Amino acid sequence: DFVKIATAAEIGPGSVRKFDVAGKEIAVYNVDGSFFATSNICPHQGGPLDEGILEGNSIVCPWHAWAFDVTTGVSPINPRAKIDCYPVKLEGADILIKL
Repeated sequence: DFVKIATAAEIGPGSVRKFDVAGKEIAVYNVDGSFFATSNICPHQGGPLDEGILEGNSIVCPWHAWAFDVTTGVSPINPRAKIDCYPVKLEGADILIKL
């Protein structure tokens, strides 16, 4: 089931916000008006991805600069490194995700 987590206006273009959903830390990204959701935890050493830098569709972890494509979860540097991705849909102005 999809769960409403925010409205589109709450996450501006080029930004990321963290949400706690069903006990999981989820990062939601706005990439040029399209929304994506991933785990907020970097698999390297647990860094908070929502505090990183969103460059295009790549999130860069603030702790050790590991990068991940928010559309696929895969690291462009090391394809074996991956973060979980979650389906996102818009209903009107509402952002919904499915865990």
